[in-house]
Amino acid sequence: MKIVTAMLLLAMGCAAGNAQGQRGTPISEPPPAKPAPAGPPASAANESNPTADASVDQVLDALDRRGDSMSDFTADLRLQEDDEQTGNSIVRTGKIWFQKLPNDDARMRLTLDKKEVKGKTIDDKLEYVFAGGWLIDRDYGRMINKRRQVVRPGEKINLLKLGESPFPLPLGQDKADVHQMFDVKKAQPAKDDPAGTIHLQLTPKKGSQYDRKLDAVDFWVDQKSEMPVRIVTIEGPQIRTWDLSNVKVNAGLKDQDFELPPVDEKKWQLSEEPFGER
Repeated sequence: MKIVTAMLLLAMGCAAGNAQGQRGTPISEPPPAKPAPAGPPASAANESNPTADASVDQVLDALDRRGDSMSDFTADLRLQEDDEQTGNSIVRTGKIWFQKLPNDDARMRLTLDKKEVKGKTIDDKLEYVFAGGWLIDRDYGRMINKRRQVVRPGEKINLLKLGESPFPLPLGQDKADVHQMFDVKKAQPAKDDPAGTIHLQLTPKKGSQYDRKLDAVDFWVDQKSEMPVRIVTIEGPQIRTWDLSNVKVNAGLKDQDFELPPVDEKKWQLSEEPFGER
């Protein structure tokens, strides 16, 4: 199974047991929905933006504020997957779309269209859409489209919560909850840090739900936008680095931004798995 798909299914599966809410709708593409009300524009001045000497709690508060004021965002994405045991390294590039929906729901689309291995870049397009409790996993090279109901009917997950989202975004979370699960500290600035960012290091606490799932999570938070622009997760020998650029917050995303193009059913391998049939 592709590594990104495995991450998505793991995150959804771990979250489903604790999730509560309304029933997901099993449809072929993400359901049309009105976006949640937009918060203050991303460009609005914010006197409480964290500075370079901000404390850990001030940075966590900024991330909490950003999650509350954000209705959606898009960003260009670079994902690097390194295996320290084998020395293998793969880089994929693409784009991410995220949108809050009413009733504490959300949807997300991830497109990865380029792959770089050993300095060679090739076209290798993968797309993922999560909406309404269903995950679409599409591989254009193999012409395979899988739909999986990854959340139990009648439940939902929080796509902005660490451990529930397949994409590690620490937004809209109370600092007390973060401290309960992680030991958090600021890291000293380094020359390869993204410009204008603050680096936080999170280590799962013993006995927490992340103790045996993650060794560490690092965030680089942009001081102006209060958005994480680099995220590094370490799981044993596996290191994944997510770099976000060209970030646009409250861009006014529409239903069509989460719709995948139709495929030729005669040429593609299509499958659908309701919850519990895997």
